[in-house]
Amino acid sequence: MVEDGWDDVLQEAKDAGIPVILEDRTVSASEDLYDTWVGLDFHAEGVQAGEWAATEFGDAETNMVVLEGTTGSAPANERAAGFDEAIAGTGITAIDSQTGDFTRDGGKSVMEGYIANYGLDGIDLVYAHNDDMGLGAIEAIESAGGVPGEDIKIVTIDAVKDGMQALVDGKINFIVECNPLLGEKAAELVKSVLAGETVDKAYYVEDQSFTQEQAAEVIDSRAY
Repeated sequence: MVEDGWDDVLQEAKDAGIPVILEDRTVSASEDLYDTWVGLDFHAEGVQAGEWAATEFGDAETNMVVLEGTTGSAPANERAAGFDEAIAGTGITAIDSQTGDFTRDGGKSVMEGYIANYGLDGIDLVYAHNDDMGLGAIEAIESAGGVPGEDIKIVTIDAVKDGMQALVDGKINFIVECNPLLGEKAAELVKSVLAGETVDKAYYVEDQSFTQEQAAEVIDSRAY
């Protein structure tokens, strides 16, 4: 769940001659302690989400609240950094940022607190580090009498089926994908490592992004 704290166990594996292939999550440990990694560019995901927000709001004064992923996790760290990089120089200001632990209930609870503190009128944009927290924010906004996607714009990351449906329904405004189809590449790397072949330290799987119209075109044909 978190990037730090893997040095000892990875060193034990190396000392025992056990190859290690990392999938999805990154670690802060030295690269010589594992063979290779396959996953997504979490920083680029944050940049894509931030670029949409920067285009959508531009120089207009915009109050944003953030639903963070699990504290210390690679996706939370990198999606935050990428988004901040993309909105630099715009009128978007993060007025609050708390973790919802990547869960729908966590997103709903944190969003309820935001609404209690700032009111529906005091929030223009929600940036959720994953769809589930965004879906929780939708519930909180609707319970407070607001219209998600209109009164408060929402941008999320993942592109799971429920998130994509909310995008099609106009309750989410933009989604950046976190492509989970890593298995084939991971299996390929396992075979290569065990065969003693040279592999790179990192392999990135491609992500897409979706507007409402784009989501409507592909939602029924996606594998997840």
